[in-house]
Amino acid sequence: MSEEKSNEWDSLWQEYSKSLENWKKVFEQIQDASNQMQAKFNEVWEKAAKESSAETMKMFGDNWQKALADAGMKSYNEFGQAWQKALSESNTSAFKQFAENWQKALSSSGMEQMQAYGEFMKKFADTWRTMWPSSKSN
Repeated sequence: MSEEKSNEWDSLWQEYSKSLENWKKVFEQIQDASNQMQAKFNEVWEKAAKESSAETMKMFGDNWQKALADAGMKSYNEFGQAWQKALSESNTSAFKQFAENWQKALSSSGMEQMQAYGEFMKKFADTWRTMWPSSKSN
C-alpha cells in the first residue's frame, strides 16, 4: 500500500475514533441526565401518591393521558392500561410499581424509546404545570 493510501486510512481512522469518543460522551451525558430526571420524577411521584387524594391522582392521570394522546404517542395504549390497573388498586405501592414499570419499558433501549420517554416526561411536566401552576409568572 502506498504511503498516501496509508495516510488516508490513518486519517479516516482518527476521524472515526474521534466521532466514537464524541458519541460516547454524549451517550454518557444522556444517561446521567436521564438518571437525574428519573430520580426527581420518583420524588415527585412518591410525594403525589402519598399526599394526594385518589380523585386528584385520577384527574392527573386523565390529564396526562389526554396530553399523551394529543401528542400522538405510540406507547399510549400500554401506558393507559398500566395506569388503569394502578388506579384500580389505588395504593401507593401500585402507583410506584406503575411508574417503575413504564419507565423501565420506555428507557430500556433504542432511540425511539428514548424519544418516547422524553415525550412522556415532558407531558408529565406540562400536566403538572397545568394542574398546579406556580404563583410566579414566567
